[in-house]
Amino acid sequence: MSEPIRTLAVIGFGPRGLGALEALAVDAMQRGTRFKIDIFDTLDALGAGPNFHPDEDPLCILNIPVRILDIDPPACMSNQIAPFGEWSETDYEGDDFPPRADLGAYLEARFHALCQAAGDVFKVTNIKAKACAIDKKDGWHITTDDGQYGPYDEVVMSLGQPATKLDPQMGKWTDHAEEHGLDLLPAYPGTDLLDAAHEWQDKIVAIRGLGLSTHDVLRLLTVGLGGKFAGDSYQKSGREPRKILPFSRDGKPPAPKPATAEIDALFDPVISETENFKAALKKAVGQAPDDALKTICNALVSPTLRIIGACDGQPSRERVEEWLTIEREDPGTQDIQDTKSALRVTIQMAHQSIPPSEGYVIGQIWRKFQNELRSAFNSAVLEQDTAIAIVGFDEGMKRYSYGPPIEASEQLLTLINDGLVSLQAVDDPDILMEANGWRLIEGDDALLAQAMIDAVLPSPNLESVTAPVITRAMDKNLIATVQEGFGARTQPDGSLVSPDGTVLKGLCLLGRLSLGSVIATDSLHDCFGASTHRWAAGVASRFT
Repeated sequence: MSEPIRTLAVIGFGPRGLGALEALAVDAMQRGTRFKIDIFDTLDALGAGPNFHPDEDPLCILNIPVRILDIDPPACMSNQIAPFGEWSETDYEGDDFPPRADLGAYLEARFHALCQAAGDVFKVTNIKAKACAIDKKDGWHITTDDGQYGPYDEVVMSLGQPATKLDPQMGKWTDHAEEHGLDLLPAYPGTDLLDAAHEWQDKIVAIRGLGLSTHDVLRLLTVGLGGKFAGDSYQKSGREPRKILPFSRDGKPPAPKPATAEIDALFDPVISETENFKAALKKAVGQAPDDALKTICNALVSPTLRIIGACDGQPSRERVEEWLTIEREDPGTQDIQDTKSALRVTIQMAHQSIPPSEGYVIGQIWRKFQNELRSAFNSAVLEQDTAIAIVGFDEGMKRYSYGPPIEASEQLLTLINDGLVSLQAVDDPDILMEANGWRLIEGDDALLAQAMIDAVLPSPNLESVTAPVITRAMDKNLIATVQEGFGARTQPDGSLVSPDGTVLKGLCLLGRLSLGSVIATDSLHDCFGASTHRWAAGVASRFT
């Protein structure tokens, strides 16, 4: 008697959905388990998702260089598709940051390679409809706007960043823009933003946010309009906005990554430091919040002192411990430089022109330890307050650990020196809405922006999500939040936990919408990492 075919629904199919099915394929091919899989996604580039769509503007680039883009396909797919660096028609150098679109084309091709490689165990159908509701009755059923599907043995949601409620500020601005016919656009898709930017030649344009997306926006508003960067100067095309005003809550730009592989290697922890950090994490996940953060931070002190010394700095245990103490209690307040000075100094650190600061070194070490952090945190079940404390520390460290390419920071500094980018309102300005735009006021300075770009990624606050499949699942008590402002409660394999503590077998959620149950989700490496293999193992265990 042959083994029955298992049924699986995947809701949302970007990189994380692809990573999940690859992990499942590895297990299924080893066991000979067969699956009928329905993918619910309306996009035409399965595997890429909207953030890496092959049609995105090539000026929107990845935040990780090719040399550390460690997402090679599993061995069972090696005959169907090569790793990205070999597959791409572009001859990338190790320190290159590829366009998102190029990676998206690869991920789309990789999905087709998966279907080919797993053809004996996977029968995959793409249902081009949005899942609107999930119900349990003799298996899981999914309702879309054109019908009902199921029953399924398993459902996994890998939605990435679904639509959310507008925050109060953006809600008011949206109404204001609609009333007065003003341009208010998101940073992505970049193709839409660039189309609108051709009408902004004589306008002042404001950008809400000073993070990674802002660098993509700046390239679109300069190089995208015909301008050129040449060394430390910018050659205008004449089609750029009159002035660009970026701003954020603290006016702090993220620090760039080290400029080259050789400089980046200076921040590598040695084996004993990595083992010490792993031991600290193992201890921390079982401690109270304050003790957990102290345990983690104590493991960062020795590698920080060693690296500062190796980079010709003056290591001081007192300064390192003080920096970490402030970071635990009031993150970012120890960074007191103004925006331009901070940008200039961290660029010099990234080039190793000057010794790195305590914060810069700790941030790079933290970036190197992301896999260890995810492994310890995501595979454990933590007390809620401890989980929130560790997630908060990680989020604060992103200003160093998720920094942009050095070229992006240098281009921003060039545009500031040129005067095209103004920092007059960079630090949490007051903003007044007027009939012809938004007036940004900081101190005695006030400038009127006729167009506004939102470059702030919505937080993974589950209660702000407006996607019906999530809101209705919450109404049916299929999803509970970790804590207000965070994501869903899940088990290490992604299984959702209901408000009464029941583990919902066969209903899973992966990715940033479960922040608080998991950590450091905003990474391609996480999409193809251990979390997807834990999910696949969970699926296998429920079928055994």
